Amino acid sequence: MSKLLDRFRYFKTKGDSFADGHGQVYHTNRDWEDSYRQRWQFDKIVRSTHGVNCTGSCSWKIYVKNGLVTWETQQTDYPRTRPDLPNHEPRGCPRGASYSWYLYSANRLKYPLVRRRLIELWREALAQHTDPVLAWDAIQNDPQKAQSYRKARGKGGFIRSNWKELNQLIAAANVWTIKNYGPDRVAGFSPIPAMSMVSYAAGTRYLSLLGGTCLSFYDWYCDLPPASPMTWGEQTDVPESADWYNSSYIIAWGSNVPQTRTPDAHFFTEVRYKGTKTVAITPDFSEVAKLSDQWLAPKQGTDSALAMAMGHVILKEFHLDNPSDYFLNYCRRYTDMPMLVLLDEQADGRVVPGRMLRASDLADGLGETNNPEWKTIAFDVAGNLVAPNGSIGFRWGEKGKWNLESLAAGQETELTLSLLITHDSVADVAFPYFGGNENPHFRSVKQEPVLTRRVPSKTLTLADGSQRRVVSVYDLVLANYGLDRGLEDNNAAANYAEIKAYTPAWGEQITGVPAYLIEKIAREFADTAHKTHGRSMIILGAGVNHWYHMDMNYRGMINMLVFCGCVGQSGGGWSHYVGQEKLRPQTGWLPLAFALDWNRPPRQMNSTSYFYNHASQWRYEKLTAQELLSPLADASKFTGHLIDFNVRAERMGWLPSAPQLNLNPLHVKARADAAGMSPQDYTVQALKSGDIRFACEQPDNGKNHPRNLFVWRSNLLGSSGKGHEYMLKYLLGTESGIQGEDLGSTDDVKPEEVEWQTAAIEGKLDLLVTLDFRMSSTCLFSDIVLPTATWYEKDDMNTSDMHPFIHPLSAAVDPAWESRSDWEIYKGIAKVFSEVCVGHLGTETDVVLQPLQHDSPGELSQPFDILDWRKGECDLIPGKTAPNIAVVERNYPETYERFTSLGPLLDKLGNGGKGISWNTQNEVDFLGKLNYVKLDGPAKGRPRIETAIDASEVILALAPETNGQVAVKAWEALGELTGRDHTHLALNKEDEKIRFRDIQAQPRKIISSPTWSGLESEHVSYNAGYTNVHELIPWRTISGRQQLYQDHTWMRAFGESLVAYRPPIDTRSVTHMREIPPNGFPEKALNFLTPHQKWGIHSTYSENLLMQTLSRGGPIVWISETDARELGIEDNDWIEAFNANGALTARAVVSQRVPPGMTMMYHAQERILNIPGSEVTGRRGGIHNSVTRVCPKPTHMIGGYAQLAYSFNYYGTVGSNRDEFIMIRKMKNINWLDGEGRDQVQEAKK
Repeated sequence: MSKLLDRFRYFKTKGDSFADGHGQVYHTNRDWEDSYRQRWQFDKIVRSTHGVNCTGSCSWKIYVKNGLVTWETQQTDYPRTRPDLPNHEPRGCPRGASYSWYLYSANRLKYPLVRRRLIELWREALAQHTDPVLAWDAIQNDPQKAQSYRKARGKGGFIRSNWKELNQLIAAANVWTIKNYGPDRVAGFSPIPAMSMVSYAAGTRYLSLLGGTCLSFYDWYCDLPPASPMTWGEQTDVPESADWYNSSYIIAWGSNVPQTRTPDAHFFTEVRYKGTKTVAITPDFSEVAKLSDQWLAPKQGTDSALAMAMGHVILKEFHLDNPSDYFLNYCRRYTDMPMLVLLDEQADGRVVPGRMLRASDLADGLGETNNPEWKTIAFDVAGNLVAPNGSIGFRWGEKGKWNLESLAAGQETELTLSLLITHDSVADVAFPYFGGNENPHFRSVKQEPVLTRRVPSKTLTLADGSQRRVVSVYDLVLANYGLDRGLEDNNAAANYAEIKAYTPAWGEQITGVPAYLIEKIAREFADTAHKTHGRSMIILGAGVNHWYHMDMNYRGMINMLVFCGCVGQSGGGWSHYVGQEKLRPQTGWLPLAFALDWNRPPRQMNSTSYFYNHASQWRYEKLTAQELLSPLADASKFTGHLIDFNVRAERMGWLPSAPQLNLNPLHVKARADAAGMSPQDYTVQALKSGDIRFACEQPDNGKNHPRNLFVWRSNLLGSSGKGHEYMLKYLLGTESGIQGEDLGSTDDVKPEEVEWQTAAIEGKLDLLVTLDFRMSSTCLFSDIVLPTATWYEKDDMNTSDMHPFIHPLSAAVDPAWESRSDWEIYKGIAKVFSEVCVGHLGTETDVVLQPLQHDSPGELSQPFDILDWRKGECDLIPGKTAPNIAVVERNYPETYERFTSLGPLLDKLGNGGKGISWNTQNEVDFLGKLNYVKLDGPAKGRPRIETAIDASEVILALAPETNGQVAVKAWEALGELTGRDHTHLALNKEDEKIRFRDIQAQPRKIISSPTWSGLESEHVSYNAGYTNVHELIPWRTISGRQQLYQDHTWMRAFGESLVAYRPPIDTRSVTHMREIPPNGFPEKALNFLTPHQKWGIHSTYSENLLMQTLSRGGPIVWISETDARELGIEDNDWIEAFNANGALTARAVVSQRVPPGMTMMYHAQERILNIPGSEVTGRRGGIHNSVTRVCPKPTHMIGGYAQLAYSFNYYGTVGSNRDEFIMIRKMKNINWLDGEGRDQVQEAKK
């Protein structure tokens, strides 16, 4: 019926009234409601989640209509918690609720893209060479051609290609690189497997079958807290967020819970209804400060000073003045505090703490014949020396004694904490003090650089007949904190008001937090823990971990928890939340991800050292090891550049290396055969003679750098790439904004171990391939961009440390346009590689160097002094004084067959993790029935892994967390080491097997596993360290206990055997740069911080239209009102930040929540959105990492020493960035570099 008459003013239908005329019903047209109904109609709902490294791991309903995703809402069907605990839902956040925008947005990558100049060269070469490998060779051996497409990186010029063409190009580049330089010159970077573990495994499985290098992420992201491996021998293990509700006192220290842990924040608010006090410690007034009962605002970068001042209060009041029996018994049973430390007398007469006393130091090794040099010693209450169960020496070479039972030599024993009552002398022990180091931007308290403390000691006669004094770790800790114990110690504080290290009054001078508040919070925290037996918790954020001395920040807080007996107790402990690090079915995933079912070991590399080296960031280093050393160290033994320490660590087997040798590792066997030797023996001889060298010693030799790099599930160049501009120049060979001069132009320290080349190689990468579902900063600089399926278009799995569930990513719709899932992309490349390599690569013997691994006998390498085989101090012994040397056979034509099938090594060697292993034959047989087997070809009879669901089933079947039978086997394997029965933790779940379709139906709670230190129980929430405390399973440290004293030679030399306040370093980024022309506006140096943002997860969502609408959109930098007034900057002005590393442009957010002296640029804001040109560089303004540079710390390079040993993402150099300073000023000319503006810049360059 026509609605024409309805449109006229005087032809309206009369409505009916009701309620005595107070209401009226109009008979108007309501067809408009149909469009609304149609908008929210759907054909089906599919469960999925977001693989975005947010730690939320939330379950979402994906609504599909006509084959298109229309919208998403939160699922609410999580398994319920126990009655005394709130449920996990509601979960989700506005960012996740906007994800469906990406699927059909203009920023979606729809087709395979390639840089035009490269594909023109490729097609031209293919026309001349029918062999793709020879075609690639023709491009790379023509310097002009090779440079032409490198210089075009980052400058647009993409054209659409197809999968067939680009797979062939990628395969040819990989084959050519492996053939000419070695498989370790092919590398891949992808972070956080827990967020989409099959997608991660797709790339690393392909690389590992080739022998390529898999780059780490947790350390590179600076999410890795080195203090965790140092203290517990654990990468990171933390309570689930539900355990916050069990806490009675919570400090949120540098963790902006509502903003960065949005789905879990409800537990933080709900626990306050129980009466739990919450305290926020942040330098700025953040969202968590609004949510808490009290806010402390220390000067940024001084967290360890605040923690130590609080520790001083806790020790004085609850260990000395009014001792808590609970605290003392906890420290005696679960920490290294009863262990004895030798005192060393230096040449100048000073006495310093040395290494821990070992059984091998004593007559007859106290009866310990297995690894006596790795068994720590204490006094029992009867005054006898004992070797308590649980130290690292009991873990390897014998069974049944690696436990925390109160036993020594089979006898019940109670250890003595302090020698105060039984001492025979008082030693004047020297401790380093760094709090007086001057820095114009941070406060200091002048005291002597060496503080002498009085410590009770006893004299022992050692096995060699010498007399040595020993002290307990507990007494050292008390002395280090400056506690007065009546020993006539002039450096000890008599009361809190004395400004001596580390009193509350001293803490106020450093941090700006009033002393009375330091006392109050510390007292409340400890008193609560005393009354509740450990239910005090510290929630930590990554910001505290992003400082150069992050381990000191964290060790200060960890000590507070340990002093109060909080670790391993429900509702208490250390809650470090950063990226989505918890890959719960880890042991089931490892064989799939690193092709351990076909060959072992894989090549893995720590990314921080990798990019520090190959992006030539070391060439600009201004910090020296001499500045970092303890005033008590012999500086003559620690000379050289920071990269020298990394090289020494690599050749001693402490850290991995990539590339590994200055020789193609596939060519070693031929040389060994010619010499009549095995590849291992030949490699040892050639390294000793110098015929073969480590590639890291010659980083600017053309044979020794990476050639091909894959990036997937990551925005390496737009989010995590510290030293962004160095990457552009040296890895990519394109324009950069570096404003500093390298060491060749200055008188700064040059390397001793590394050959210096005046001209560094620029454009080291022949090929950069990026997989993504959206155009990102990394894509802009790539040679090839491959479109991946979104999180609603592929099958995968997702877990988090915030809750105990395993979630699926599900293909609600088919991948749009020509996109493919990561599994299908790498499977396609593997297939073409297998074809292209024929005639170039066959069955090859690869020599793989592997560092001394944590959780293996290799962590027992050099127990006392550090000896370097290169210096002639010892012999080169693989696995002891040098890396392990393994020989791996690779069948390159079978790469595809191996990629898509489960290999035989699981049948032969089984599976395992963290030092234990078990048989997996039953699981392999089951997978053959579930996934079916290959019917023919080289992998005939092996279980298939054709699809992402097949891959998921492999993980689920092999992991103890998702297969009850495997869980029981895993606990049995651990029980053989500990001598205790742990199977009761999983027996009730033995028949439970979680399949992929189970988790699509509803989230599933995982099964307790010895891979982790907490329990998945209906009676207790997951809490890290719980099984150590309640099952008496040792921590994986030298003492088997929580390790507060780090006795490695390098740790003592750098003054970090015990926690100390170390102020931020001076990177000299604003004092050592070229002269920048003034623009008429004032400039000021500000500390540059990059916290996580509210309107994005890293760089994802930052260009999402919905999130831009809610935020300002585009890059912004927050500054204080005080600094803004001084610089003439008003809110929303365009500003420029620059230093020696580069420059960036952004709009200013002027706010009173930011303290003077610091500025914040939220991580991470893409360079593809609203960025004008830089007045400093003449290029488009950079990103937050344009003004950063990596600076590694030598103590993070230690390896082969119990808990201080390398493992992938476990320990190693860390990419810190918060010590950086920038110059900031208002911009005068806003040039968008379009049209006339671009022409002006070009003219200026001429």
